[in-house]
Amino acid sequence: MSNQEKLDRLAKLSDEALAPAGWDKVEKQHEKGKLSARERVALLLDEGSFIELDRFMRHQCHDFGMQASRPLGDGVVCGYGKVEGRLVYVFAQDFAVVGGSLGEAHAAKICKVMDLAYQNGAPLIGLNDSGGARIQEGVSSLGGYAEVFFRNVRNSGVIPQFSVIMGPCAGGAVYSPSVTDFVFMVDGGSEMYITGPQVIKSVTGEDVSSADMGGAKVHGAKSGVCHVAVKGEKECLEQLRRMISFVPASNREQPPRVETSDPIDRADALLDTIIPDSPRSPYDMKKIIKAIVDNGDFFETQPTFAPNITVGFARLGGDTVGIVANNPMFLAGVLDINSAAKGARFIRFCDAFNIPIVTLQDVPGFLPGVQQEHGGIIRHGAKLLYAYAEATVPKLTVITRKSYGGAYCVMGSKHVRADLNLAWPQAEIAVMGPEGAVAIVFRKEIAEAADKAARNKELVDDYRDRFATPYQAAEKGFIDDVIKPSDTRRVLIQTLRALRGKKVPRPERKHGNIPL
Repeated sequence: MSNQEKLDRLAKLSDEALAPAGWDKVEKQHEKGKLSARERVALLLDEGSFIELDRFMRHQCHDFGMQASRPLGDGVVCGYGKVEGRLVYVFAQDFAVVGGSLGEAHAAKICKVMDLAYQNGAPLIGLNDSGGARIQEGVSSLGGYAEVFFRNVRNSGVIPQFSVIMGPCAGGAVYSPSVTDFVFMVDGGSEMYITGPQVIKSVTGEDVSSADMGGAKVHGAKSGVCHVAVKGEKECLEQLRRMISFVPASNREQPPRVETSDPIDRADALLDTIIPDSPRSPYDMKKIIKAIVDNGDFFETQPTFAPNITVGFARLGGDTVGIVANNPMFLAGVLDINSAAKGARFIRFCDAFNIPIVTLQDVPGFLPGVQQEHGGIIRHGAKLLYAYAEATVPKLTVITRKSYGGAYCVMGSKHVRADLNLAWPQAEIAVMGPEGAVAIVFRKEIAEAADKAARNKELVDDYRDRFATPYQAAEKGFIDDVIKPSDTRRVLIQTLRALRGKKVPRPERKHGNIPL
């Protein structure tokens, strides 16, 4: 074979690799409103930056008629490229090729990019669109999944891992995305579940649609599996690119800094008036977040799951921070099972990747009730406590209003080693709310009063003025300063810059035992 013939063969195979199942299958994807695997990679990465690996790899299964079709690439596109000039590794399953099913060669390709991402300290992105394990390859496909799972766990806390569900993801396949740091889903185009609707119906008799069983809305609001849910594939990939801009390439690096035109000492007058006079009135904590951070840019994750706590990424003075905030608009900002787990996992991600944590606190305590107690609020609430106490990144806490009971201790208090604890003048820091405290401490006195209601109000007002203030905690050094709300941005940025060199020695141990 001449050199020209060899070049012609390469060109032919290269062309075949672009659509190994045929261009008609790609068109069928388009008819369903879905992009091909290669189109998704092209949208995700900077133009012209993608370097593909193993595009000529084929499966080695010759049973069950598999020898008749051995498409190039074996149903997954793998390689590396750049997002805003920064290196990332990516794999994209191709549903048009053998249903994107995972076999031995398919898994080997994914494992190769996972190893490269780990070795080179770069984020890993998985674009999932697969019918699941390839039945024809039997235990080899199961072994392939297990190899992927092992690498997800090994990579955890070393490199950021992102999963984008762009089609079906069922059975054991869901455990790879569930171990990654953030899961993106396309509303109306992606599904995740251990057992599908047909199996559920045959076993339990329940009749449920795929969307109601494992769609983006369900996993966004009910299970908490999905961190970001969007309507279209293009928007989904754009949101992923945006999130990547906030995080470092690995745990060996600091988060990327960006220049900002937003003045450090910008004082937003909204902050001085946003807290209602009545301690029972709600307000939207997101307005405070956006008033403090650079240019009001806040990337929220899990917005519809446990909305009584708000988490996400922002920048202060050009530096990435993780925001954890109670939101009084929902359940008065109380801590419950779901909000504790949501906050804990986000805090642990930030700590693993050198992202300072800014806590905005307005919390009346833990949610009371039999359902919460039996559901394990003690165990789940301890996750949040553990995460805050374990974190060694800079931790800054601002108490905007209520800070009661055990929730005061848990939510980034000085006692779990926050570096800066601030309070606004409206802050109420106490074992419990004034009404509850008075009802216990002055129970007998109120019962004997001629006008019980008037005496109760008098005692509540006195308790609030004397004890439910930030100044008693400030006297003890538990609060570093009581500040004017509009000064919050300036103080946080100045403190973050002072804490850039923070180092905390860790005890020698294999790992702690977080109450899972």
